[in-house]
Amino acid sequence: MPELPEVEAARRAIAENCIGKRIKRCVVADDTKVIDGVSRGDFEASLTGKTIVAAHRKGKNMWIQLDSPPFPSFQFGMAGAIYIKGVAVTKYKRSAVSDTDEWPSKYSKVFIELDDGLELSFTDKRRFAKVRLLKNPAIVAPISELGPDALLEPMTEDELFKALSKKKIAIKALLLDQSFISGVGNWIADEVLYQAKIHPLQSAASISKEGCAALHKSLKEVIEQAVEVGADSSQFPSNWIFHSREKKPGKTFVDGKAIDFIKAGSRTSAYVPELQKLSGDQAVKAAAKPQKKSSNKKNNDGAESEDEEVAKPKGGKKTTQSKAKKPPAKRKTDTSDEDNDDDDDDDDDEEEKPATKKKSKGSSGNKRSTARKKSKESDSDDGDEDDVKAEVEVAKKAQTGRPTRMRAK
Repeated sequence: MPELPEVEAARRAIAENCIGKRIKRCVVADDTKVIDGVSRGDFEASLTGKTIVAAHRKGKNMWIQLDSPPFPSFQFGMAGAIYIKGVAVTKYKRSAVSDTDEWPSKYSKVFIELDDGLELSFTDKRRFAKVRLLKNPAIVAPISELGPDALLEPMTEDELFKALSKKKIAIKALLLDQSFISGVGNWIADEVLYQAKIHPLQSAASISKEGCAALHKSLKEVIEQAVEVGADSSQFPSNWIFHSREKKPGKTFVDGKAIDFIKAGSRTSAYVPELQKLSGDQAVKAAAKPQKKSSNKKNNDGAESEDEEVAKPKGGKKTTQSKAKKPPAKRKTDTSDEDNDDDDDDDDDEEEKPATKKKSKGSSGNKRSTARKKSKESDSDDGDEDDVKAEVEVAKKAQTGRPTRMRAK
């Protein structure tokens, strides 16, 4: 999804090409999911005849200042994009409009024609963006609720260390919390943590002074470099994990080191296990647990793009892979790491596993009778062991949804 560098590129394009020009015509889409809290007629009337004075941004939000309020405000969501006809503005794959497409695009939500003939459009293919008309966007939600902008209001190293020491949540989830620091999304957080050699699940409060210094440095460098090239990913340094994070597990490498994928909150993180290791108590606890690689779950989309989660197993074949003696726990969702318009892609975190558990309980009587039958039929000296084996066998069949009576026969 568009993150700070992409939105900043859009803001700069407007600032460089539209300042001082009068809005001759405005066409707003009849889409109440995107056009929030104002009718299309009122929106169009409020912009027509006004002069563009400035373009502002905070985090992933941008607004255009006119010679008098109200001002149009854009929350880019998953696929929001600014296009100016005849002007190169950074394109990101989920919102890219081809030069051969109709103009304005059928995905246009706000189209503006200026008095010198220049035309611009805010498009949104996926309809998770929000466009508002506000008297002062900076002092009302959602912009007023954002933390310091990662580019314009960076924390000092000491400020960052103090802020981290108060947070016991995973560092990846914290970086994605827009009330903590605004503008950082999934790909930036992965890149920053990779460059700083910090595990995405490392507790923020447990990060050392040295680790914080590395985090502060990488956060500054990644954002500044991305902004400097206008968010053109083809110009990002070749040793960035960015270039490989969307490939499939087991086939993804950076500088010859394998990239793995792990769930951090409601997002999937790409990281390099060889370099990004848990430390302190978390390392001890991790070592005591059986190792489970996320790549074994066959996450077909690798490290997902900024707006989509790795595919979750739902019933069917993948559910039957779980062992009967330890039914899989229902995964909780965490919506604190992204803007609210991202939540729809996280809904499928809720798996159909409770039904599987219920079915296992309902077949407990059949499991015991089948176990007794197997015990009588065999000459084993250890009846209890046969019971356990039989119950495990029946429980496995119960998870597949097959009647246990058929197994007893």
